[in-house]
Amino acid sequence: MTTTGTLPANLTVRPATLGDAEAVCALLNEIDLLEIGRADTELNEVEADLRHPEGDLERDSWLLHEGVRLVGYGLLWDDSGAERIDMCQYVLPDQRAGARHLFDLMEARAAERAAGNGADRAVVHMHLNTEPAVDTEALRGRGWRPVRRYNVLARQVEPSGNPLPAPPAGVTLRDCTHEEDRRIAHRLLQESFAEHFDFQPRSYEQWLDDIDGERADWSLVWIATLDGVDAAAIRTRNDRTTMGWTANLGVLATARGRGLGSYLLRHFFAHYAALGRTRVGLGVDTDNSSGALALYERHGMALDFAVDTWELVRPA
Repeated sequence: MTTTGTLPANLTVRPATLGDAEAVCALLNEIDLLEIGRADTELNEVEADLRHPEGDLERDSWLLHEGVRLVGYGLLWDDSGAERIDMCQYVLPDQRAGARHLFDLMEARAAERAAGNGADRAVVHMHLNTEPAVDTEALRGRGWRPVRRYNVLARQVEPSGNPLPAPPAGVTLRDCTHEEDRRIAHRLLQESFAEHFDFQPRSYEQWLDDIDGERADWSLVWIATLDGVDAAAIRTRNDRTTMGWTANLGVLATARGRGLGSYLLRHFFAHYAALGRTRVGLGVDTDNSSGALALYERHGMALDFAVDTWELVRPA
């Protein structure tokens, strides 16, 4: 594999291992501070990425060191089994030559992965803060372009202002502490998001790997039933330092307009307020055709920061 960006003599590149998780987490939090003003990356999230069973760290991860100091990290993965490849790259802003070298390596590897899937091109996606540490003009010069924006929304909660809501008529709620319900939640979320931008279908087993299901608190994942039929699900997490988090909230198209999304959102607020949380958040596609952004804003959620999906298309 050849590259066009020469690596400066003071920098080295090697694959990551699970033992590098703490150093990677520290680097990501250093970049978080530059981009959003606070450390927002959890060690368990980094560990989950590094031990994902579909990952090949030897070929699809990169650590950029300046001496013994970690200054850059890249990870590439393939959920589609076709042309769509995902990657993330985090490099400190004073390491632009090293960043160019990592992009060379990662873009070439993405094309190789797509070719291995039988595709004739690689469509590579990467998420970047709207005020990123990376040089976006250099990215555009490589052929990358932003194609979608996601807002991270947040709001304050407290028990007296966020009591548990009464369910709408015909609606019941249960958690997913039983295996059967976890499978139902997976099905509901897959069906709810099937038409959304960049959706990649995942089997139940793949989904569990993606969400670190072995360590998930399934009492914080709920299914809503409408008139006796399972119709919506919400997956939340209480393992983030900065706020309680909703990872997914999906309502089947046939059940929309019946207040399920609003009810699940208010249940999330109330439950986390009762747990002692003072702040909760979630991410939403700003072009979501289901009206999710407007729903969240009506319930007092406001912009915390925004993230763009950047895309690169190159021959495989």
